[in-house]
Amino acid sequence: MKEIEKNLNGKGLHIGIVQSRFNLDVCEGLLGECCAKLLEQGVAENDITLATVPGALEIPLVLLHMAESEKFDALIALGAVIRGDTYHFEVVANESARCVNEVQLACGVPIANAILTTDTDEQAIGRMHIKGAEAALVAIEMANLLRVLP
Repeated sequence: MKEIEKNLNGKGLHIGIVQSRFNLDVCEGLLGECCAKLLEQGVAENDITLATVPGALEIPLVLLHMAESEKFDALIALGAVIRGDTYHFEVVANESARCVNEVQLACGVPIANAILTTDTDEQAIGRMHIKGAEAALVAIEMANLLRVLP
């Protein structure tokens, strides 16, 4: 059996990030950890492109444009959907996740989805550091994997 090994070397990769500005403190925390991990793994600062959007529902459209541009090896979605008192939470959480996945499958560009969906602000703050860094590693790993697949 031939096994393709995990490759977390980011050198030479072009990464696009789409970040929501809603729940900005959490999203900035996600972004900081994500960028730090990308740089740590060898992605050049000039090879990272950031676009910000109003909220999580706007993320997939910008991801689609970035994916279709063929300028990026992988994309990252950063956002925070925190439960409120209405059904709107479910709509935003479900639709943003569905649409991010649809873009990935339609365009063939890997997307690390780090749009947090939490019950409380505290949960979001507790997860932002871990999930921001994890998103960077997922993007790098998937971009490298797709490069070596037949």
